[in-house]
Amino acid sequence: MNRNLFRPEHELFRDSVRRFLQQHVGPKLEGWAERGCFDRAVFSTAGELGLLCPTVPEAYGGPSADLLYSAVVLEEAAPYSNFGLSLTMHSEIVTNYFLHFASETLKAKWLPRMVSGEAVAALAMTEPDGGSDVKAVRATALREGDHYRLNGAKTFISNATTCDLVVVVAKTDPAAGAKGVSLLVVDTTLPGVKKGSPLKKIGLKAQDTGELFFEDVLVPVDHLLGEEGRGFAYLMQELPWERLQIAVSAIAAAEDAYRMTVEYVRGRRAFGQAVADFQNTRFVLAELKTEIRIGRTFVDRCLQQLMQGELDAEAASMAKYWCSDLQCKVVDACVQLHGGYGFMAEVPIARAYVDARAQRIYGGTNEIMKEVISRNL
Repeated sequence: MNRNLFRPEHELFRDSVRRFLQQHVGPKLEGWAERGCFDRAVFSTAGELGLLCPTVPEAYGGPSADLLYSAVVLEEAAPYSNFGLSLTMHSEIVTNYFLHFASETLKAKWLPRMVSGEAVAALAMTEPDGGSDVKAVRATALREGDHYRLNGAKTFISNATTCDLVVVVAKTDPAAGAKGVSLLVVDTTLPGVKKGSPLKKIGLKAQDTGELFFEDVLVPVDHLLGEEGRGFAYLMQELPWERLQIAVSAIAAAEDAYRMTVEYVRGRRAFGQAVADFQNTRFVLAELKTEIRIGRTFVDRCLQQLMQGELDAEAASMAKYWCSDLQCKVVDACVQLHGGYGFMAEVPIARAYVDARAQRIYGGTNEIMKEVISRNL
């Protein structure tokens, strides 16, 4: 499919990202999967190559690039156990909270270290007793003089065991509902911050996902992001781009699964002919190719809207739910076309199969996406 979205400089950047992934991620995925966590040094390498935090202004050590560079990272990293999610959690999600809401002091302290990969960032939103309902968070950060006393637990946190800083969603006014939610930047070396072991997942095994615990952590008041009580509004403001990131990753992973399956069925023989020569194979692949093209067209349109400042929550929710559903459909069909080999753990399509399932859950479940869409019916 010809795409007019990216300029030549984006494609040069894509080449750099692809080489980085081939050299520094692909060969290490198996070892990382066994540990349940990537090697933290990979962030330093990415920083040295200029692949982190592309939208950070030059004043803070960044390249002042546009969000299409971030989309390039997501697309290229999707086949690598969605490793791009760890990179963009750091480079896009947390970075955007800093760029949009942080004080100049916080920006100067953390952004240069994030650009270089010296500091790895995370966002702590989900809790053991609640997922998509941000208003119901139980973690508290109560003001005591020039500090907040932070208590609570977070789970399913990307970059949890490797992070140096984490943006924590907590209640500064537990009685105020959504208007009591605030965002705090927490240095994970502070007393009272504890990291759990990497969680054992059925997929995305090379990605760092874990738990964070906060026990009487004293966070300086000047580490508040934006205004007290505005955290929920800030989260809602950032969600469209965050959810579109999942859609970008999902459609790229579906394209990769389709590509490797076409290669496989052309070479695999059954009953005296290539599997690709059976009508059923051709029809299945034709259907997948069509739906992937539809998804790609829609995602690229959403990226155009993003660049024009026109992407809304409804379109982002549509893209997230439909593309992640499609990814699961594609990889399931591709496993079937691989036959028995598709069920072997060492075969890439098998890894793609178990990695795809989480896409329908994180970033807000697809059921929540439909709730968002249905509000405008």
